[in-house]
Amino acid sequence: MAATLIRWILAEPFTIPSSSMEKSLLVGDYLIVSKLHYGPRTPKTPLQLPLTHQSLFGLPTYSTAIQLPQFRLPGFSSVQRNDVVVFNYPADSAYPTDLKTNYIKRCLAIAGDTLEVRNMQVFINGKPAENPAEMENAYYVLTDQDINERVFRKLDITDYSPMPGGYRICAPAATAAELKAMGFVKDVVLEVEPPDRTDPRVYPMAPQVFAWNADNYGPIWLPKKGAVTKMTRQNVLLYAPAIRAYEGHGNVVVRDSTLLIDGKAVAEYTWKQDYYWMMGDNRHNSLDSRFWGFVPEDHIVGKAWILWLSLDPQGSILDKVRFRRFFNLID
Repeated sequence: MAATLIRWILAEPFTIPSSSMEKSLLVGDYLIVSKLHYGPRTPKTPLQLPLTHQSLFGLPTYSTAIQLPQFRLPGFSSVQRNDVVVFNYPADSAYPTDLKTNYIKRCLAIAGDTLEVRNMQVFINGKPAENPAEMENAYYVLTDQDINERVFRKLDITDYSPMPGGYRICAPAATAAELKAMGFVKDVVLEVEPPDRTDPRVYPMAPQVFAWNADNYGPIWLPKKGAVTKMTRQNVLLYAPAIRAYEGHGNVVVRDSTLLIDGKAVAEYTWKQDYYWMMGDNRHNSLDSRFWGFVPEDHIVGKAWILWLSLDPQGSILDKVRFRRFFNLID
């Protein structure tokens, strides 16, 4: 019981499963997520086995027979820009809110902000956002030789794959420049989507209206609790998915570019909660808000706080443990 209360109120362990946050967080990092920073949420799904999440040995560990209203207890801060945040993946419709799959990303924009991406640079309210110190992008390494794995490990390039004529890597700009200087490399070319190329995968998946891609995106305004949004044709495309999925209405449909709630046409909408925009530091290898949209306030789990263990899944016995990362605060 004590462990369950600590996990609910104080802190929860989390393991980094993918490379979307490199180099800030690495695959194999073990960290503590603080519930106190933003305030713990009351349980929505109370019927679940203690210290489990979704399943155990392939079997469900919860029942949805009881679903409670969810509230957030007071915290000593709110979500801030550049916070590294753990949250329930909004697009995961297979589970109740508090049991959706946990994701970790960096908060780029908060409720009320306007976000835009121009040629890979994020802008918040018209000003360039601060980039993570070792933010990664994708590069094509052009070479007619096989590159030994030791070269990638020496340069701390963990996200790489062979392709015709060379390799595709994700790395900080300085590392890409270091690799380019090596004699067996013909060139290292940054992978970037031009502004005139439309990607139908990016949110809100409406390329006929929004000619956006992951490197050139927006502008898009983040809903803020109490703010009123006019339901124009474009705004219906941008915001109806969030209103339908996260705002607690029973019947939300879009008909002929008109938003209807409980059968009534809505000309303007007043938001019930705040929303956030999350992106990975590994910008070209991150499934984030550019592809599935806003993160509602009630999906926020906590703030990534401190690293307590780091194990390299590709390391040998001698260098498996990354001691230098132990007990590092996360920023």
